[in-house]
Amino acid sequence: MGQIVVETQARIGGGAQPHWVPGSRYGQAVNDVEKNLAGCIDHTLLSADADQEDIERLCQQALKWSTASVCVNPIWVSLASRNLGASTVRVCSVVGFPFGASLSALKAKEAHMAVEEGASEIDMVMALGKFRSGCWEFVLDDILQVRQAIGDLVLKVIVETGLWEDHQIVQAATISVAAGADYLKTSTGFLAGGATLPAVRLLRTAVGVTAGVKASGGIKTRQAAWSMIAAGADRLGCSQTEVLLQGE
Repeated sequence: MGQIVVETQARIGGGAQPHWVPGSRYGQAVNDVEKNLAGCIDHTLLSADADQEDIERLCQQALKWSTASVCVNPIWVSLASRNLGASTVRVCSVVGFPFGASLSALKAKEAHMAVEEGASEIDMVMALGKFRSGCWEFVLDDILQVRQAIGDLVLKVIVETGLWEDHQIVQAATISVAAGADYLKTSTGFLAGGATLPAVRLLRTAVGVTAGVKASGGIKTRQAAWSMIAAGADRLGCSQTEVLLQGE
């Protein structure tokens, strides 16, 4: 796998150029981050039956709290973009969600179309089955195609940590960063459970300061959010943002 990573870094111009700035979240004193917990949150609604009213409410809540982004399915990107307007809240779209089993060209097209609709961040699911099969080159190319499709915008790769042993999580992180990921994201929240502190710590150790870590899935309380940040997360995917931010 090492040789494949080296070759991929060469193909993308000498290695990933992360949009996550080292020290922008991770590495700060925890109390500095705590002053703006909302700014670490991707306010998320990915339910299959979410409707227009739900998305508009999501955007209103994100504007109220000044979250980092709203994370929605591609069909709602344009609506979210219109609702958020020129605010600082970004629009994040998922790609290949939730199984990661779409053809790579379709993932790239889905990402490109989401950007055209107004997304400035993409959360893509890694090709999980190909990864389990040891098809490292496929997994690399899958991510790289999306990276190239969205240009300089933020790319987060969902590695679904609940499926893997520790050494596999490190492999997934290494491949993802080599292909240009800005963040490693723990989970879809739809498959093998959500974020865990050990998984966040492992991802942080694996990527060091070369990328960010997004903890997602099951973060429902303020205490859980602080714990994920202390473990090394820079971004949190939360669907219960209002409850979390209003909690003591």
